[in-house]
Amino acid sequence: MLLNYKVVKELKKKKLKVSVAESCTGGLLSGAFNSVSGSSKVFTLGVVAYSNKSKNSILKVPKKNIKKYGAVSEKVCLSMVNNLSKISKTNVCISVTGIAGPNGGTKKKPVGLVYIGIKSKKKIRIFKFTFKNKGRSYIQKKTVRKSLELTLDIIK
Repeated sequence: MLLNYKVVKELKKKKLKVSVAESCTGGLLSGAFNSVSGSSKVFTLGVVAYSNKSKNSILKVPKKNIKKYGAVSEKVCLSMVNNLSKISKTNVCISVTGIAGPNGGTKKKPVGLVYIGIKSKKKIRIFKFTFKNKGRSYIQKKTVRKSLELTLDIIK
């Protein structure tokens, strides 16, 4: 069984609802959930907050945090998942922000740097990954897969 099917099945079994706020994956994480028939029983909301402006206006990420730490940072990922939780009122919230490339990377923040935030049962975890720079699509798919794996681990 594919990973996204396992996650949806587990969410149904536990009677949990999920929402996502994604940036570098551009809707792919929402799509991973919604490609499963019956996901409407568990999937509540998907927000693609790609620009800093949308992160601020929709997800209420403080402008000062974006300016001080950058859009790809632990602080911004934390704000995204926290505020998504307030907006969606779901049991499980996932936020993703990263640099998918091919441009935008620096020595400090290379292409492939991704933060994934998961909030479940009032507990928040932020994970940091640096995926190999094998192209934009590879990094996005890796991020979606890792998000699903982490979610499954946390809800089981």
